[in-house]
Amino acid sequence: MIWIAADTRLPVAAEPRLGHNRWHPEIPAVATVPCEELVSIETRDGIDGQIGPASGPADVGALDMTRPHPMTGPIHVEGAEPGDLLEVETVAIEPDSFGFTVVRPGGGLLGAEIERPFVVRWEIADGVARSADLPGVAIPGAPFMGLMGVAPSAERLREFAAREAELERSGATVRLPDATGAVPAAGEPAAQGLRTVPPRETGGNLDLKRLTAGSRLLLPVDVPGALFSVGDAHFAQGDGESCSQAIEMRATVQLRFRLLEAATLAWRPTYPVAEYSEPPLPGPRRWLATTGIPVEPGGANRDLDLLAAARAAVREMLAYLTAVRGLSREQAYALCSVAVDLQISEVVNVPNAVVAAALPLDVFIEQ
Repeated sequence: MIWIAADTRLPVAAEPRLGHNRWHPEIPAVATVPCEELVSIETRDGIDGQIGPASGPADVGALDMTRPHPMTGPIHVEGAEPGDLLEVETVAIEPDSFGFTVVRPGGGLLGAEIERPFVVRWEIADGVARSADLPGVAIPGAPFMGLMGVAPSAERLREFAAREAELERSGATVRLPDATGAVPAAGEPAAQGLRTVPPRETGGNLDLKRLTAGSRLLLPVDVPGALFSVGDAHFAQGDGESCSQAIEMRATVQLRFRLLEAATLAWRPTYPVAEYSEPPLPGPRRWLATTGIPVEPGGANRDLDLLAAARAAVREMLAYLTAVRGLSREQAYALCSVAVDLQISEVVNVPNAVVAAALPLDVFIEQ
């Protein structure tokens, strides 16, 4: 086994030889790994250690959002060449004993409707997360890595940066290249490196919660060696990650790499592809699902708008959790992000698409 042992108690800027928080093809590899070799990698949490067991709402307001997401890597995979597919098998994930979920005004699906910062500090033990900040709830663990990707080529980096700059000019919220908080802290990787918030064709911040142990992820290789990086471990997450946070944590992940060479491919996907099995459960689960259609709070009807429908479904779930379960709005928003799955129910019944917000009721435990 090959070990890549970062000191995850330190921010990535204190250990730049083993990690980074921007995508750029000129960031040097921290290790070279042969295919089929088991690799154990230590990773920081998604906001670089800024929240701990003693943190409170004031710490949420002081977060430096130029620092996410610290990644361990890049890793040079022997034999990988542009045009290949890199297969990444997740063999095991060892969670830390502490996790957190941050709620920020302006953050997530309903950020404009959230007035106060809030943090849920989770204790992780025996496969379950519990918190005094969200009493009466126990979240079963299904650990996965929120961020896995490979470096873009110089040509693709320019392509990605140009399209995102154009989107920003249209008025969309986009985090463009910025050297503030960048690791590496100098040179082209700092000034031109892509931010890690959006996933892209080469992977990145995918947040696919089914990439648990036993899954595999296929990534298109852009540069020699692939230059694979990983981070942003999650103990549990609802599909959609509604408040923009899962149960965030440090973790040690064991991975194995394989290559599908370009010459052998009948199909080379444009975007990452995941293969996984649903984990078995001890028994059937009961769910409560609210639904939403694309009608804004002011009454405007949006044509087959899935984002508007998703917001409506989550608003309904917040109303249920506050009125029936007695949670604060901030507690309810955090619970939606870590346990509620957003599901597309239909996109054909014009003009109203339907999105469901599904909550497994077994997260509620007796006091």
